[in-house]
Amino acid sequence: MSMFCYQCQEAAKGIGCEIKGVCGKDDQVSNLQDLLIYVTKGVSILVNLGNQNGVSIAKADQYVFEALFTTITNANFDNKAIVDKIKEGFAIREIVKTELQVKGVGIPEKLHSSTKWMGTEDEFDLKATKVGVLAIGNEDIRSLNELLIYGLKGMAAYAEHASTLGYLSGDVFEFMHRGLAATTEEHSADELVALVLECGKFGVDVMALLDKANTETYGNPEITEVNLGVRNNPGILISGHDLKDMELLLKQTEGTGVDVYTHSEMLPAHYYPAFKKYEHFVGNYGNAWWKQKEEFTSFNGPILFTTNCIVPPSKSATYKDKIYTTGSSGLFGATHIDANEKGEKDFSIIIEHAKKCEAPIEIETGKIVGGFAHNQVIALADKVVDAVKTGAIKKFFVMAGCDGRMKGREYYSEFAQELPKDTVILTAGCAKYRYNKLELGDIGGIPRVLDAGQCNDSYSLAVIALKLKEVFELNDINDLPIVYNIAWYEQKAVIVLLALLHLGVKDIHLGPTLPAFLSPNVANVLVENFGISGISDVKSDINKMMGVELEEA
Repeated sequence: MSMFCYQCQEAAKGIGCEIKGVCGKDDQVSNLQDLLIYVTKGVSILVNLGNQNGVSIAKADQYVFEALFTTITNANFDNKAIVDKIKEGFAIREIVKTELQVKGVGIPEKLHSSTKWMGTEDEFDLKATKVGVLAIGNEDIRSLNELLIYGLKGMAAYAEHASTLGYLSGDVFEFMHRGLAATTEEHSADELVALVLECGKFGVDVMALLDKANTETYGNPEITEVNLGVRNNPGILISGHDLKDMELLLKQTEGTGVDVYTHSEMLPAHYYPAFKKYEHFVGNYGNAWWKQKEEFTSFNGPILFTTNCIVPPSKSATYKDKIYTTGSSGLFGATHIDANEKGEKDFSIIIEHAKKCEAPIEIETGKIVGGFAHNQVIALADKVVDAVKTGAIKKFFVMAGCDGRMKGREYYSEFAQELPKDTVILTAGCAKYRYNKLELGDIGGIPRVLDAGQCNDSYSLAVIALKLKEVFELNDINDLPIVYNIAWYEQKAVIVLLALLHLGVKDIHLGPTLPAFLSPNVANVLVENFGISGISDVKSDINKMMGVELEEA
């Protein structure tokens, strides 16, 4: 095999990609990402040593969450950007070593090789093949190590978004370094399981931090109708998750005659009060990330990727020269826009490009409703509680997570349609595109689909559950009339899952397939201790989750 990667749900044959990633990355990109993780582990080992001796280095913290985010699925396909990040890792390691020496912290000679190796670029490919996923022979230890690393990758994504808004957590960074360092050490399976569960605790913390960063900066999300149609002006389509980039783009396009549309996970930007003042913030265009090839063609204007969810365009794609990237995202051949020392970005090149493009082609009309984050739902708590007590709402179904290309994901649309009319769907993440445009009605004015926002806003769903637990005076979160049917695709969904496990949630249904990186023994641990299970057919699953037999139609 020329590569091996099984970090996403679409891993080839449910085992792993060995020639080319289903995501579109080639073997060189995959191997360079493995090498970047290896070098990042070396940085974390040294920083962890410093943390144990009261020495912290902010620049190293930032490097680690940026490097982890760079390797997340569908984030960066630019070989040069990854090579540059590896070389930056070499420099950061030396900075940390110097700082440790200055502070009188001794550096043991027998540290892991990732703290020392510094090959030339010509040696990168060969080294990468020796330090990748399969470098660990024991299947269960490898599985737990990768589960921990993927949780850390998801955590790093949320930490980066919070950081751009000036919100940092030393405790979260400390665990990132400690967790990465642990994957280079000898640990028993039980010790690694404990670390994985601890990762969930810090997953909750980092999502709470990001929630605070977003809401204190842009206000609490409000119930909002989002337009799905288009206007006759040229437009820019912004995708990904970073709200700071959203803010900068809206400010810089104001008065230019260029409209701004959201795509996929950026849809929830419409729910924030701070963005509603922009008259040229038109609406949402398209669906989840995997449909972008046809939707980007019809959009006509440039597309700005602020994070992951990139599908590399084909050579014949008419929009490939209209893609711009920023932050940890990257695509070979695309123009990348970096921030200056103050964190500001100049998007003028995209704006000028947009002015030369035709207006978007309308692909749908109407509106969708969202903005049901925890603050908004808690404001409606009396109404929700009354609906539960009177039996108007029998159950809530948390259907958060990711969407993807697999045909089997049609299950989630069918599931939503077949749910009894006295149930409500709580959602976050791009999984919502499987059902957020369906006519599912409401219950006493409460929409049957309550969209809390982006994947990181799964935290809102946890806050809502904990508030309901308090209101109903229950001792166990699992006694609530809430069922979890989660769709996953990439590593941010992994940290959401671990966060739910930390909060004590059990009997989570995970689909459309269980992760390839879970060895049979590790999967059994999750099944036996937390009741995690896969999905089957819609009718059987609804019967099981409702706890009653549905009448035949």
